Amino acid sequence: MRAGAVVLGSLLLVVGVPRAARWVVEAREVRPPRFLTGEQCMACHNQIFSGRGEDLSIGVAWRASIMANSSRDPYWQAAVRREIMDHPRAAEEIENECSRCHMPMSNVEERVRGRLASVFAHLPVTEAETELDRLAIDGVSCTLCHQITEERLGTEESFSGGFVVDTLAMHGRIFGPFEVDGGRARIMRSATTFEPTAAPHIQTSEHCATCHVLYTHTLGPNDEVIGRLPEQTPYQEWLASDFAGVRSCQDCHMAATSDSAAITSVLGQPRPGVSRHWFVGGNFFMLRMLNRYRDALGVEALPAELEQAALLTEDFLRTETAVLTIERTAVAEGTLEIDLVVENLTGHKFPTAYPSRRAWLHVIVRDRRGGIIFESGAPRPDGSIVGNDNDDDPRRFERHHQVITSPEQVQVYESIMVTPEGVVTTGLLTGIRYVKDNRLLPRGFDKGGVPEDIAVQGWAARDDDFRAGRDRVRYRVSVEGVEGPFEVDALLWYQPISFRWANNLRAYDAFETNRFVTYFDSMADASAIVVARSVATIR
Repeated sequence: MRAGAVVLGSLLLVVGVPRAARWVVEAREVRPPRFLTGEQCMACHNQIFSGRGEDLSIGVAWRASIMANSSRDPYWQAAVRREIMDHPRAAEEIENECSRCHMPMSNVEERVRGRLASVFAHLPVTEAETELDRLAIDGVSCTLCHQITEERLGTEESFSGGFVVDTLAMHGRIFGPFEVDGGRARIMRSATTFEPTAAPHIQTSEHCATCHVLYTHTLGPNDEVIGRLPEQTPYQEWLASDFAGVRSCQDCHMAATSDSAAITSVLGQPRPGVSRHWFVGGNFFMLRMLNRYRDALGVEALPAELEQAALLTEDFLRTETAVLTIERTAVAEGTLEIDLVVENLTGHKFPTAYPSRRAWLHVIVRDRRGGIIFESGAPRPDGSIVGNDNDDDPRRFERHHQVITSPEQVQVYESIMVTPEGVVTTGLLTGIRYVKDNRLLPRGFDKGGVPEDIAVQGWAARDDDFRAGRDRVRYRVSVEGVEGPFEVDALLWYQPISFRWANNLRAYDAFETNRFVTYFDSMADASAIVVARSVATIR
Protein backbone atom coordinates (compact mmCIF):
# COMPACT_ATOMS: atom_id res chain seq x y z
CA MET A 1 0.00 0.00 0.00
CA ARG A 2 1.29 3.44 -0.88
CA ALA A 3 1.51 6.06 1.89
CA GLY A 4 -1.11 8.77 1.81
CA ALA A 5 -4.25 10.08 3.47
CA VAL A 6 -7.98 9.82 2.97
CA VAL A 7 -10.76 12.05 4.30
CA LEU A 8 -13.63 10.29 6.04
CA GLY A 9 -16.21 12.93 6.89
CA SER A 10 -14.39 15.29 9.24
CA LEU A 11 -11.57 12.78 9.95
CA LEU A 12 -8.15 12.80 8.33
CA LEU A 13 -6.88 9.22 8.37
CA VAL A 14 -3.28 8.41 7.50
CA VAL A 15 -2.77 5.15 5.61
CA GLY A 16 0.24 3.28 4.34
CA VAL A 17 2.72 4.33 7.02
CA PRO A 18 3.73 2.43 10.16
CA ARG A 19 1.06 2.31 12.86
CA ALA A 20 3.10 4.30 15.40
CA ALA A 21 3.34 7.21 12.94
CA ARG A 22 -0.40 7.44 12.26
CA TRP A 23 -2.37 10.39 13.52
CA VAL A 24 -6.11 10.83 13.34
CA VAL A 25 -7.35 14.43 13.62
CA GLU A 26 -10.89 15.68 14.10
CA ALA A 27 -10.06 18.34 11.54
CA ARG A 28 -12.92 20.76 12.25
CA GLU A 29 -12.86 20.55 16.05
CA VAL A 30 -9.47 19.50 17.42
CA ARG A 31 -6.27 21.53 17.23
CA PRO A 32 -3.25 19.46 16.12
CA PRO A 33 -0.73 18.98 18.94
CA ARG A 34 2.21 21.34 19.31
CA PHE A 35 4.50 18.42 20.14
CA LEU A 36 4.74 14.68 19.62
CA THR A 37 6.83 12.38 21.76
CA GLY A 38 9.90 10.83 20.20
CA GLU A 39 8.41 7.37 19.82
CA GLN A 40 5.96 8.79 17.29
CA CYS A 41 8.85 9.98 15.13
CA MET A 42 10.76 6.72 15.38
CA ALA A 43 8.42 4.76 13.15
CA CYS A 44 9.76 6.55 10.07
CA HIS A 45 13.16 7.73 11.29
CA ASN A 46 14.60 4.36 12.30
CA GLN A 47 15.96 1.55 10.15
CA ILE A 48 18.01 3.93 8.05
CA PHE A 49 21.53 3.18 6.87
CA SER A 50 24.37 4.96 5.12
CA GLY A 51 25.69 3.77 1.79
CA ARG A 52 28.45 1.93 3.69
CA GLY A 53 25.98 0.13 5.90
CA GLU A 54 26.29 2.25 9.06
CA ASP A 55 23.10 2.25 11.12
CA LEU A 56 21.98 5.89 11.34
CA SER A 57 18.62 5.25 12.98
CA ILE A 58 17.78 8.65 14.42
CA GLY A 59 15.30 7.44 17.01
CA VAL A 60 17.54 4.69 18.40
CA ALA A 61 20.52 7.03 18.73
CA TRP A 62 18.44 9.78 20.33
CA ARG A 63 16.70 7.63 22.95
CA ALA A 64 20.08 6.50 24.34
CA SER A 65 21.34 10.06 24.64
CA ILE A 66 21.45 12.47 27.56
CA MET A 67 19.06 14.68 25.55
CA ALA A 68 16.33 12.04 25.57
CA ASN A 69 16.93 11.36 29.27
CA SER A 70 17.26 14.95 30.46
CA SER A 71 14.17 14.65 32.68
CA ARG A 72 15.12 11.21 33.99
CA ASP A 73 18.60 12.35 35.08
CA PRO A 74 18.68 11.57 38.82
CA TYR A 75 21.44 14.12 39.45
CA TRP A 76 19.38 16.90 37.87
CA GLN A 77 16.35 15.91 39.92
CA ALA A 78 18.46 15.91 43.10
CA ALA A 79 20.01 19.28 42.24
CA VAL A 80 16.58 20.87 41.66
CA ARG A 81 15.36 19.46 44.96
CA ARG A 82 18.42 20.85 46.74
CA GLU A 83 17.83 24.32 45.30
CA ILE A 84 14.19 24.26 46.39
CA MET A 85 15.18 23.21 49.91
CA ASP A 86 17.71 26.05 50.01
CA HIS A 87 15.27 28.59 48.59
CA PRO A 88 11.70 27.49 49.47
CA ARG A 89 10.13 30.90 48.69
CA ALA A 90 11.32 30.61 45.11
CA ALA A 91 10.26 26.97 44.60
CA GLU A 92 7.77 27.62 41.79
CA GLU A 93 10.16 29.85 39.87
CA ILE A 94 12.98 27.32 40.28
CA GLU A 95 10.89 24.49 38.86
CA ASN A 96 9.72 26.71 36.02
CA GLU A 97 13.26 27.71 35.04
CA CYS A 98 14.80 24.26 35.49
CA SER A 99 12.11 22.58 33.41
CA ARG A 100 12.68 25.00 30.54
CA CYS A 101 15.57 22.95 29.12
CA HIS A 102 15.14 19.57 30.86
CA MET A 103 11.37 19.26 30.27
CA PRO A 104 10.98 21.78 27.44
CA MET A 105 7.82 20.49 25.75
CA SER A 106 5.72 20.46 28.91
CA ASN A 107 7.28 23.81 29.86
CA VAL A 108 6.10 25.40 26.60
CA GLU A 109 2.64 23.91 26.98
CA GLU A 110 2.28 25.13 30.57
CA ARG A 111 3.48 28.61 29.64
CA VAL A 112 0.96 28.79 26.80
CA ARG A 113 -1.71 27.95 29.36
CA GLY A 114 -0.55 30.89 31.46
CA ARG A 115 1.04 29.08 34.37
CA LEU A 116 4.47 28.31 35.74
CA ALA A 117 5.86 24.98 34.57
CA SER A 118 6.45 22.10 36.96
CA VAL A 119 9.16 19.52 37.52
CA PHE A 120 8.09 17.25 40.34
CA ALA A 121 4.39 17.27 39.39
CA HIS A 122 5.45 15.13 36.40
CA LEU A 123 7.60 12.72 38.42
CA PRO A 124 8.29 9.91 39.03
CA VAL A 125 8.63 8.97 35.39
CA THR A 126 7.23 5.50 36.05
CA GLU A 127 3.88 7.00 37.11
CA ALA A 128 3.28 9.36 34.17
CA GLU A 129 -0.44 9.64 33.49
CA THR A 130 -1.32 12.81 31.61
CA GLU A 131 -0.22 14.08 28.21
CA LEU A 132 1.81 16.79 29.97
CA ASP A 133 3.53 14.08 31.99
CA ARG A 134 4.45 12.24 28.82
CA LEU A 135 5.79 15.41 27.20
CA ALA A 136 7.80 16.18 30.34
CA ILE A 137 9.49 12.81 30.58
CA ASP A 138 10.36 12.79 26.87
CA GLY A 139 13.15 15.23 27.61
CA VAL A 140 14.69 17.20 24.76
CA SER A 141 12.72 15.54 22.00
CA CYS A 142 12.51 15.70 18.22
CA THR A 143 9.56 18.07 17.88
CA LEU A 144 11.11 20.50 20.36
CA CYS A 145 14.52 21.01 18.74
CA HIS A 146 13.14 20.89 15.22
CA GLN A 147 10.50 23.54 15.93
CA ILE A 148 12.87 26.16 17.34
CA THR A 149 12.68 29.15 15.03
CA GLU A 150 15.57 31.42 14.08
CA GLU A 151 14.01 34.28 16.03
CA ARG A 152 16.60 35.99 18.30
CA LEU A 153 19.13 33.14 17.98
CA GLY A 154 22.58 34.24 19.11
CA THR A 155 21.25 37.08 21.24
CA GLU A 156 21.35 37.18 25.03
CA GLU A 157 17.55 36.85 25.08
CA SER A 158 17.88 33.41 23.48
CA PHE A 159 20.07 32.03 26.28
CA SER A 160 18.86 30.20 29.40
CA GLY A 161 16.08 28.49 27.49
CA GLY A 162 15.05 31.56 25.54
CA PHE A 163 14.31 29.58 22.38
CA VAL A 164 11.19 30.48 20.41
CA VAL A 165 8.65 27.93 19.22
CA ASP A 166 5.73 29.09 17.10
CA THR A 167 2.82 28.19 19.35
CA LEU A 168 0.20 29.87 17.15
CA ALA A 169 0.65 27.96 13.90
CA MET A 170 -2.14 25.47 13.23
CA HIS A 171 0.33 23.10 11.62
CA GLY A 172 3.80 23.55 13.09
CA ARG A 173 6.82 23.64 10.86
CA ILE A 174 9.52 21.02 11.41
CA PHE A 175 12.87 22.56 10.52
CA GLY A 176 15.64 20.49 8.96
CA PRO A 177 18.69 20.97 6.77
CA PHE A 178 17.19 19.49 3.58
CA GLU A 179 14.56 20.58 1.06
CA VAL A 180 11.62 18.17 0.98
CA ASP A 181 9.55 17.84 -2.18
CA GLY A 182 5.82 18.43 -2.13
CA GLY A 183 4.77 14.79 -2.21
CA ARG A 184 6.94 13.72 0.71
CA ALA A 185 5.99 16.86 2.63
CA ARG A 186 2.32 15.95 2.28
CA ILE A 187 2.99 12.46 3.61
CA MET A 188 4.70 13.83 6.69
CA ARG A 189 2.00 16.39 7.25
CA SER A 190 -0.66 13.72 6.94
CA ALA A 191 1.15 11.41 9.35
CA THR A 192 2.10 13.98 11.98
CA THR A 193 0.37 17.31 11.17
CA PHE A 194 3.85 18.89 10.84
CA GLU A 195 5.23 20.61 7.75
CA PRO A 196 8.89 19.78 6.90
CA THR A 197 10.74 23.03 6.17
CA ALA A 198 14.33 23.55 5.09
CA ALA A 199 16.06 25.92 7.50
CA PRO A 200 19.85 26.30 7.82
CA HIS A 201 19.62 27.68 11.37
CA ILE A 202 18.99 24.16 12.67
CA GLN A 203 22.71 23.41 12.10
CA THR A 204 24.11 26.52 13.78
CA SER A 205 25.80 26.78 17.16
CA GLU A 206 23.33 29.52 18.04
CA HIS A 207 20.56 26.93 17.95
CA CYS A 208 22.33 24.82 20.59
CA ALA A 209 23.21 27.88 22.68
CA THR A 210 19.58 28.47 23.63
CA CYS A 211 19.87 25.81 26.33
CA HIS A 212 23.62 25.24 26.57
CA VAL A 213 24.25 28.79 27.74
CA LEU A 214 22.75 29.27 31.16
CA TYR A 215 22.78 32.21 33.55
CA THR A 216 21.41 31.50 37.02
CA HIS A 217 20.11 34.08 39.48
CA THR A 218 21.82 34.41 42.84
CA LEU A 219 19.23 34.51 45.62
CA GLY A 220 19.62 36.37 48.90
CA PRO A 221 18.43 35.62 52.46
CA ASN A 222 14.77 36.13 51.54
CA ASP A 223 15.16 34.39 48.17
CA GLU A 224 15.28 37.72 46.38
CA VAL A 225 17.51 38.10 43.31
CA ILE A 226 20.81 39.75 44.22
CA GLY A 227 23.06 38.74 41.34
CA ARG A 228 23.64 36.62 38.26
CA LEU A 229 26.11 33.79 37.62
CA PRO A 230 27.31 32.54 34.20
CA GLU A 231 26.62 28.91 35.13
CA GLN A 232 27.69 27.51 31.75
CA THR A 233 28.94 29.34 28.67
CA PRO A 234 30.33 26.95 26.02
CA TYR A 235 28.91 29.06 23.19
CA GLN A 236 30.74 32.21 24.30
CA GLU A 237 33.92 30.17 24.81
CA TRP A 238 33.49 28.86 21.26
CA LEU A 239 33.00 32.39 19.93
CA ALA A 240 36.34 33.35 21.54
CA SER A 241 38.15 30.38 19.95
CA ASP A 242 39.61 29.54 16.56
CA PHE A 243 36.67 27.19 16.01
CA ALA A 244 34.06 29.96 15.65
CA GLY A 245 32.76 30.08 12.09
CA VAL A 246 34.82 27.00 11.20
CA ARG A 247 33.28 24.13 13.18
CA SER A 248 29.88 24.30 14.81
CA CYS A 249 28.61 22.45 17.87
CA GLN A 250 26.88 19.99 15.56
CA ASP A 251 30.06 19.33 13.59
CA CYS A 252 31.63 17.80 16.70
CA HIS A 253 28.68 16.47 18.70
CA MET A 254 26.49 15.28 15.79
CA ALA A 255 29.21 14.38 13.30
CA ALA A 256 27.84 13.96 9.78
CA THR A 257 28.39 10.92 7.59
CA SER A 258 30.89 11.19 4.78
CA ASP A 259 28.51 9.51 2.34
CA SER A 260 24.80 9.70 1.62
CA ALA A 261 21.85 8.27 3.51
CA ALA A 262 18.10 8.59 3.65
CA ILE A 263 16.68 10.30 6.73
CA THR A 264 13.47 8.29 6.70
CA SER A 265 12.63 4.65 6.05
CA VAL A 266 9.38 5.71 4.34
CA LEU A 267 10.09 6.83 0.76
CA GLY A 268 13.42 8.26 1.85
CA GLN A 269 15.89 9.63 -0.66
CA PRO A 270 19.70 9.72 -0.24
CA ARG A 271 20.96 12.90 1.42
CA PRO A 272 24.60 13.98 1.70
CA GLY A 273 26.17 14.43 5.12
CA VAL A 274 23.38 13.24 7.42
CA SER A 275 24.01 14.22 11.03
CA ARG A 276 24.23 11.43 13.57
CA HIS A 277 21.78 11.98 16.41
CA TRP A 278 23.88 10.51 19.20
CA PHE A 279 24.66 13.95 20.73
CA VAL A 280 27.96 12.59 22.00
CA GLY A 281 29.33 14.71 24.86
CA GLY A 282 31.10 14.10 28.14
CA ASN A 283 28.71 12.34 30.53
CA PHE A 284 29.52 8.65 30.20
CA PHE A 285 28.91 8.33 33.95
CA MET A 286 25.26 9.38 33.79
CA LEU A 287 24.62 7.10 30.81
CA ARG A 288 25.83 4.15 32.87
CA MET A 289 23.83 5.28 35.91
CA LEU A 290 20.69 5.47 33.77
CA ASN A 291 21.42 1.97 32.54
CA ARG A 292 22.10 0.43 35.94
CA TYR A 293 18.99 1.95 37.53
CA ARG A 294 16.87 1.87 34.39
CA ASP A 295 13.74 0.39 35.99
CA ALA A 296 13.55 2.93 38.82
CA LEU A 297 14.24 5.81 36.42
CA GLY A 298 11.82 4.68 33.71
CA VAL A 299 14.51 4.46 31.02
CA GLU A 300 13.24 3.32 27.61
CA ALA A 301 16.50 2.88 25.70
CA LEU A 302 17.68 -0.72 25.59
CA PRO A 303 20.65 -1.71 27.80
CA ALA A 304 22.89 -2.36 24.80
CA GLU A 305 21.99 1.04 23.33
CA LEU A 306 22.96 2.92 26.51
CA GLU A 307 26.19 0.97 26.88
CA GLN A 308 27.06 1.72 23.26
CA ALA A 309 26.38 5.42 23.92
CA ALA A 310 28.66 5.32 26.98
CA LEU A 311 31.44 3.64 24.98
CA LEU A 312 31.08 6.23 22.18
CA THR A 313 31.31 8.98 24.79
CA GLU A 314 34.47 7.52 26.31
CA ASP A 315 36.05 7.16 22.87
CA PHE A 316 35.09 10.74 22.05
CA LEU A 317 36.70 11.97 25.27
CA ARG A 318 39.90 10.02 24.62
CA THR A 319 40.30 11.14 21.01
CA GLU A 320 38.74 14.61 20.78
CA THR A 321 39.41 16.46 24.05
CA ALA A 322 43.06 16.69 25.07
CA VAL A 323 46.63 15.60 24.45
CA LEU A 324 49.16 15.16 27.27
CA THR A 325 52.89 15.33 26.57
CA ILE A 326 55.98 14.96 28.74
CA GLU A 327 57.82 17.84 27.10
CA ARG A 328 61.05 17.89 29.12
CA THR A 329 62.78 15.92 31.85
CA ALA A 330 66.04 16.59 33.67
CA VAL A 331 67.90 15.35 36.76
CA ALA A 332 70.24 17.71 38.56
CA GLU A 333 71.42 18.07 42.15
CA GLY A 334 69.10 15.37 43.47
CA THR A 335 65.97 16.80 41.82
CA LEU A 336 64.01 15.37 38.93
CA GLU A 337 62.18 17.99 36.86
CA ILE A 338 59.28 17.07 34.61
CA ASP A 339 57.48 19.52 32.34
CA LEU A 340 54.00 18.38 31.33
CA VAL A 341 52.01 20.08 28.58
CA VAL A 342 48.25 19.61 28.29
CA GLU A 343 46.68 20.69 25.00
CA ASN A 344 42.97 21.36 24.61
CA LEU A 345 41.57 19.98 21.34
CA THR A 346 38.00 21.21 21.84
CA GLY A 347 36.34 24.40 20.63
CA HIS A 348 35.55 25.55 24.18
CA LYS A 349 37.06 25.22 27.61
CA PHE A 350 37.82 21.71 28.81
CA PRO A 351 35.89 20.74 30.78
CA THR A 352 33.03 23.04 29.85
CA ALA A 353 29.36 23.52 30.75
CA TYR A 354 27.95 22.37 34.10
CA PRO A 355 30.48 23.28 36.82
CA SER A 356 30.48 19.84 38.47
CA ARG A 357 32.92 18.71 35.78
CA ARG A 358 36.66 18.59 36.30
CA ALA A 359 39.87 17.20 34.86
CA TRP A 360 43.16 16.70 36.71
CA LEU A 361 46.73 15.53 36.36
CA HIS A 362 47.84 12.31 38.02
CA VAL A 363 51.62 11.92 38.00
CA ILE A 364 53.49 8.85 39.25
CA VAL A 365 57.28 8.53 39.46
CA ARG A 366 58.86 5.11 40.06
CA ASP A 367 62.44 4.08 40.83
CA ARG A 368 64.41 1.36 39.09
CA ARG A 369 62.65 -1.37 41.11
CA GLY A 370 59.17 -0.04 40.32
CA GLY A 371 58.58 1.49 43.74
CA ILE A 372 56.59 4.73 43.82
CA ILE A 373 58.74 7.64 45.03
CA PHE A 374 56.26 10.39 44.13
CA GLU A 375 52.55 10.55 43.32
CA SER A 376 50.23 13.52 42.85
CA GLY A 377 46.54 13.34 41.96
CA ALA A 378 45.69 9.71 42.74
CA PRO A 379 41.94 8.99 42.48
CA ARG A 380 40.24 7.34 45.44
CA PRO A 381 37.48 4.69 45.08
CA ASP A 382 34.90 7.16 46.46
CA GLY A 383 35.49 9.55 43.54
CA SER A 384 37.69 12.01 45.44
CA ILE A 385 41.30 12.94 44.70
CA VAL A 386 44.15 12.46 47.14
CA GLY A 387 45.54 15.86 48.10
CA ASN A 388 42.70 17.92 46.60
CA ASP A 389 41.76 20.53 49.19
CA ASN A 390 38.13 20.82 48.10
CA ASP A 391 37.51 17.08 48.36
CA ASP A 392 39.02 17.02 51.85
CA ASP A 393 37.24 20.17 53.08
CA PRO A 394 34.18 21.77 51.38
CA ARG A 395 35.26 25.20 52.66
CA ARG A 396 38.56 25.11 50.76
CA PHE A 397 39.65 24.57 47.16
CA GLU A 398 42.83 23.57 45.37
CA ARG A 399 44.57 26.57 43.84
CA HIS A 400 45.98 26.49 40.33
CA HIS A 401 49.63 25.42 40.20
CA GLN A 402 52.47 26.41 37.90
CA VAL A 403 55.00 24.29 39.79
CA ILE A 404 54.21 21.20 41.90
CA THR A 405 56.72 20.05 44.51
CA SER A 406 54.58 17.99 46.90
CA PRO A 407 52.17 15.04 46.69
CA GLU A 408 49.69 17.29 48.51
CA GLN A 409 49.51 19.55 45.46
CA VAL A 410 47.30 18.58 42.52
CA GLN A 411 46.61 20.34 39.23
CA VAL A 412 42.80 20.32 38.95
CA TYR A 413 41.15 22.02 35.98
CA GLU A 414 37.79 23.24 37.28
CA SER A 415 35.57 26.18 38.20
CA ILE A 416 34.90 27.01 41.86
CA MET A 417 31.94 29.20 42.92
CA VAL A 418 31.53 31.25 46.08
CA THR A 419 28.59 32.92 47.81
CA PRO A 420 28.33 36.70 48.26
CA GLU A 421 30.12 36.14 51.60
CA GLY A 422 33.00 34.36 49.85
CA VAL A 423 32.11 30.84 51.03
CA VAL A 424 32.83 28.00 48.57
CA THR A 425 29.56 26.45 47.38
CA THR A 426 28.05 23.96 44.96
CA GLY A 427 24.63 25.61 45.19
CA LEU A 428 23.92 27.28 41.86
CA LEU A 429 21.50 29.81 43.30
CA THR A 430 23.83 30.76 46.17
CA GLY A 431 26.89 31.14 43.92
CA ILE A 432 27.58 34.65 42.70
CA ARG A 433 31.08 34.50 41.18
CA TYR A 434 34.02 32.21 40.46
CA VAL A 435 37.19 32.39 42.51
CA LYS A 436 38.86 29.78 40.35
CA ASP A 437 38.41 28.95 36.69
CA ASN A 438 41.48 27.32 35.20
CA ARG A 439 39.70 25.04 32.79
CA LEU A 440 41.86 24.49 29.73
CA LEU A 441 41.36 27.22 27.13
CA PRO A 442 40.61 26.54 23.47
CA ARG A 443 42.97 27.59 20.71
CA GLY A 444 42.69 31.27 19.81
CA PHE A 445 41.30 32.30 23.20
CA ASP A 446 42.56 35.76 24.20
CA LYS A 447 43.17 35.22 27.89
CA GLY A 448 43.40 38.90 28.68
CA GLY A 449 40.74 40.25 26.37
CA VAL A 450 37.60 38.14 26.77
CA PRO A 451 34.41 39.22 28.60
CA GLU A 452 34.25 38.66 32.34
CA ASP A 453 31.68 35.89 31.95
CA ILE A 454 34.29 33.57 30.39
CA ALA A 455 37.47 35.01 31.90
CA VAL A 456 40.17 32.97 33.62
CA GLN A 457 39.84 33.34 37.39
CA GLY A 458 42.35 32.88 40.20
CA TRP A 459 46.03 32.01 40.01
CA ALA A 460 45.80 30.78 36.42
CA ALA A 461 45.19 34.37 35.28
CA ARG A 462 48.75 35.19 36.36
CA ASP A 463 50.35 32.00 35.03
CA ASP A 464 52.15 32.74 31.76
CA ASP A 465 52.33 29.00 31.05
CA PHE A 466 48.52 28.81 31.10
CA ARG A 467 47.38 30.20 27.78
CA ALA A 468 45.27 29.62 24.70
CA GLY A 469 45.13 25.94 23.83
CA ARG A 470 47.51 24.63 26.50
CA ASP A 471 48.94 24.58 29.99
CA ARG A 472 52.46 23.70 31.10
CA VAL A 473 53.05 22.37 34.62
CA ARG A 474 56.48 21.69 36.12
CA TYR A 475 56.95 18.91 38.68
CA ARG A 476 59.99 18.91 40.94
CA VAL A 477 60.63 15.57 42.64
CA SER A 478 63.42 14.84 45.11
CA VAL A 479 65.43 11.79 44.01
CA GLU A 480 68.30 12.26 46.45
CA GLY A 481 69.72 8.81 47.23
CA VAL A 482 67.25 7.06 44.92
CA GLU A 483 68.52 4.83 42.11
CA GLY A 484 67.34 5.40 38.58
CA PRO A 485 66.36 5.04 35.86
CA PHE A 486 63.06 6.70 36.73
CA GLU A 487 59.73 5.90 35.13
CA VAL A 488 57.24 8.77 34.79
CA ASP A 489 53.58 7.98 34.16
CA ALA A 490 51.38 11.05 33.56
CA LEU A 491 47.61 10.77 33.18
CA LEU A 492 44.83 13.27 32.58
CA TRP A 493 41.62 12.22 34.32
CA TYR A 494 38.13 13.54 33.63
CA GLN A 495 35.07 13.32 35.92
CA PRO A 496 31.63 14.67 34.87
CA ILE A 497 30.18 14.75 38.41
CA SER A 498 32.95 15.46 40.85
CA PHE A 499 33.08 14.17 44.40
CA ARG A 500 32.23 17.44 46.14
CA TRP A 501 29.19 18.12 43.95
CA ALA A 502 27.80 14.69 44.82
CA ASN A 503 28.91 14.60 48.44
CA ASN A 504 27.37 17.98 49.31
CA LEU A 505 23.93 16.49 48.62
CA ARG A 506 24.25 14.27 51.72
CA ALA A 507 23.12 17.18 53.89
CA TYR A 508 19.70 17.24 52.17
CA ASP A 509 17.23 14.66 53.41
CA ALA A 510 14.86 14.20 50.50
CA PHE A 511 13.96 11.33 48.19
CA GLU A 512 15.84 12.68 45.15
CA THR A 513 19.01 13.68 47.01
CA ASN A 514 19.17 10.46 49.02
CA ARG A 515 18.61 8.39 45.91
CA PHE A 516 21.36 10.11 43.95
CA VAL A 517 23.90 9.82 46.77
CA THR A 518 23.13 6.10 46.96
CA TYR A 519 23.57 5.76 43.20
CA PHE A 520 26.81 7.75 43.22
CA ASP A 521 28.29 5.73 46.08
CA SER A 522 27.55 2.49 44.23
CA MET A 523 29.40 3.68 41.11
CA ALA A 524 31.95 6.19 42.43
CA ASP A 525 34.94 4.05 41.50
CA ALA A 526 33.86 4.36 37.84
CA SER A 527 33.00 8.07 37.94
CA ALA A 528 36.21 9.17 36.16
CA ILE A 529 38.23 7.97 33.20
CA VAL A 530 41.70 8.67 31.81
CA VAL A 531 41.40 10.75 28.63
CA ALA A 532 45.12 11.26 27.89
CA ARG A 533 48.41 9.69 28.96
CA SER A 534 52.16 10.02 28.48
CA VAL A 535 55.06 7.95 29.82
CA ALA A 536 58.81 8.45 29.84
CA THR A 537 61.97 6.83 31.19
CA ILE A 538 64.68 9.11 32.60
CA ARG A 539 68.15 7.63 32.84
